[in-house]
Amino acid sequence: MLSMTMAFADGENANSTNEMETYKISVNTSKLSQALGLSMDQAEAVADIEKSFSAEMKNVGMANKEDRPEMLQKALNTNLSYMHKVLNEKQYHKYLMLLNLTLTNRGLNK
Repeated sequence: MLSMTMAFADGENANSTNEMETYKISVNTSKLSQALGLSMDQAEAVADIEKSFSAEMKNVGMANKEDRPEMLQKALNTNLSYMHKVLNEKQYHKYLMLLNLTLTNRGLNK
């Protein structure tokens, strides 16, 4: 009985870790800068925005399951608002496509 309980607890911890990893977003800003054709000033601003977004997403992953959808939406809205101010329209649309693909691949785009 004790071994079954321990196995179940290990499974719960693994699920929790996997869920947290889903929200862990680490952006290679150098590659993103190349893909979007950013100027040096834009690249610096985008690096700061992505660093903040990554921290927010980590918080989403650590939050209660019930709070995650609202927190995720808030993090995305903040990120997109900042990016829209830094990027031109063509860059912004390409960024939207890349972000959407990332979210879809992680199962976060529902």
